Amino acid sequence: MVFCIRKTLSQFILPFFLFFLLPFVAKSQSDVGAPPVTLLNPQNTVWVHLYYLQANSYQPELAAQTITPQVADRDEAQQIAIQIKQVLDAKGLYVAIENIPLAANYMDSTQNENIYTPFPRELPAVYLKKENGKWYYSLETSQQIAKIHAGLFLFANDRLASFLPDWGKKNFLGLAIWQYIGLALLVCILALFHLILSRLLRPLVSRISRSKMQPSLVDVKLTQKIAKLLSYLVLFQVGRLLLPNLMLPIKWSQFLVVGIRIAAALLVMLILLRIVDVFMLYSKRFTESTSSRMDEQLIPIVKRLLQVVVVIGALIQILRLLEFNVTALIAGVSIGGLALALAAQDTVKNLIGSAMIFFDRPFQIGDWIEGSGFAGTVTEVGFRTTRLQQVDSSIISVPNGTIANIAVTNLGARVFRLMNIKIGIMYNTPPARIQLFLDGLRGLVIAHPKVMDTGYNIYLNEMADSSLNILFRAPIQVPDYSSELRVREEIYFGILELGEELNVSFAFPSRSLYIENPEAAESTATAAHLQTFLEKYKGKFNGPQA
Repeated sequence: MVFCIRKTLSQFILPFFLFFLLPFVAKSQSDVGAPPVTLLNPQNTVWVHLYYLQANSYQPELAAQTITPQVADRDEAQQIAIQIKQVLDAKGLYVAIENIPLAANYMDSTQNENIYTPFPRELPAVYLKKENGKWYYSLETSQQIAKIHAGLFLFANDRLASFLPDWGKKNFLGLAIWQYIGLALLVCILALFHLILSRLLRPLVSRISRSKMQPSLVDVKLTQKIAKLLSYLVLFQVGRLLLPNLMLPIKWSQFLVVGIRIAAALLVMLILLRIVDVFMLYSKRFTESTSSRMDEQLIPIVKRLLQVVVVIGALIQILRLLEFNVTALIAGVSIGGLALALAAQDTVKNLIGSAMIFFDRPFQIGDWIEGSGFAGTVTEVGFRTTRLQQVDSSIISVPNGTIANIAVTNLGARVFRLMNIKIGIMYNTPPARIQLFLDGLRGLVIAHPKVMDTGYNIYLNEMADSSLNILFRAPIQVPDYSSELRVREEIYFGILELGEELNVSFAFPSRSLYIENPEAAESTATAAHLQTFLEKYKGKFNGPQA
């Protein structure tokens, strides 16, 4: 209950109170003392123009003196002065008199002329120019202001005001009664417009975001949110176009215009974030169809980067609307960023390392990698670290900067796995039997379906202290470590059974005492024994393989 009351206060009552408090805290445009009509500098000219068009100091003939003498008709000059004031108010352009140059010979550095433009970005056609030692609104301003005024005011407000009853012209809390009625009508019209437009935009947004190949990929709720946000954006723009017709005071107009622009910037940000969501859905579906597993890991990182860019862009726009010096702010942030980067070199190194991992792709998600002091299966590649799952299922996080600067062995990228062992047999084994044993080992390799029958090496290659060593090197084609262990076990059993069949004894480091016995019977191991053994061994794999 308390939460609901707080929410109601924060969302409705407080903004409503602040909105109507605005006229009491806001001063009108040029709400300062009466200026002398000298026109010797830009500040005096603007001051005179605005001051003598205020309700409590209304003297349009004095304000008309700020219009260039090239406009000979003084009634026309008065109309131009009034229209300039109305355009400034309608656009919410508040003139800070103290910020206008006092120098009589002020020169615009961009044009190298005696010109002053109060609002070069919002209203470049309205500017002052020095003529015969005095500053006036230029001839171009006088010629363009009628067109600008007509584009802002859709109705003949002065004529409409003459038809209003007296009670409608009464002032209450800084606004006339008819202006309150106009605001209420504007809100009602925009609300109705939103209901219609949001429903019209839903099928359009759904059609644009839906793929013919994957029509159900984008959620209906997501398209409805985008349509609703687009409707609000159009709504605010329409409200901004209609607002000047209410002829609000400058502070009211400035408050509403800036508020609408900030709201529009936030809406654009939210729309772009939703578009990023749609784009990432299609990107994720595309990466699922590729052979690279690293692409799937890249999707959340790219999504975060795009979201950060969108939010930063919106914040910069909002700060610009609030008249912050964005250039100085960015410069300060850049210097601070440099200092932060120097203080956090390891973090920056890890970020660069993560970029190098994604560009070079030394491994994929699911690969078993080994490096200096770490080994495991790659489960995630983040901004700062790569996470590996070790044999005991524990997770180890390795900084990306470390991985980028050391040699990493990617065992998951192997075409085959290598069984590389030494088989030691006793010195008293006759050479003919050794050769028979070697042929039997080669037969084991050829007979096993998981061992490649090319690229193997099986030779007697070393006479060690206590054994004759046979090099057994054979490539194994299996998908994972458990399959490799199973094949190794089968080969080991085959070697032991072969040795037993051929009466070949395996050696180990030891000391033996031999007593010669010439009458001992010799073994009858022959090639026929080997052939019989290999046929039995090969028969083990005739059935379906696991």
